[in-house]
Amino acid sequence: MQPRSTSTSKDTIASARERLIVALDTDTATKAREIVEDLKGEVFAFKIGLQLFTAEGPSFVSELVQTGERVFLDLKFHDIPNTTAQAAVSAARLGVWMMNFHAAAGTEALRAARLAVEEVCGRESLPRPLLIGVTLLTSSGEGHLRELGFAGTPEDYVVRLAKTVRAAGLDGVVASACEAAVLRREVSDDLVIVTPGIRPADGTLGDQKRVMTFREAIESGSTYAVVGRPITAQADRRAALANLIS
Repeated sequence: MQPRSTSTSKDTIASARERLIVALDTDTATKAREIVEDLKGEVFAFKIGLQLFTAEGPSFVSELVQTGERVFLDLKFHDIPNTTAQAAVSAARLGVWMMNFHAAAGTEALRAARLAVEEVCGRESLPRPLLIGVTLLTSSGEGHLRELGFAGTPEDYVVRLAKTVRAAGLDGVVASACEAAVLRREVSDDLVIVTPGIRPADGTLGDQKRVMTFREAIESGSTYAVVGRPITAQADRRAALANLIS
């Protein structure tokens, strides 16, 4: 089972070092290096998403991995099974700690990616990354689901896709902390649950809708929490980190 705990005022720093992933949502490696330098040793991992990966490519992923940092590669692969599997293999060869896929790619594509990653990691003696399925983005709500023709609630949709992820043998999901408890109850208690949309208690929502504080997310059952702008956009990032986890 992945780590879980309840948060108290004296262990939030330890929780951040074990649970918090900082999103390097910036457009240059130089800016990303500044963020890493400010926060290394204080958080668990760093996330490289579409913006930074498109700007700097896989070389920066390798650079960060080689410094000893855990990298969550957040590219949300979603394609036909063979393409998805080969993209996942390339990511595994970069040495990432975790990567994700859109769960809506379906069981066949997700399973193909898992099997391909397991095969190449075994054959090439590579560490096998965590494989995570994205359910519903935290910027989405019921209105977005209605556009997609889904009449249920966000919780219904997340649970449905989490079951697809589990059937494909992946390790867990990206989902709002709002769904963490029901996912553990209705899908699996040992599911790895990665939750974006983390905001400080006094923070603004920005483009997020289904959000929680770091403490609330961990207490709700999240395994890892992801935060970006509330820390990275601040002049004093360590002070912003301290505020976020307080």
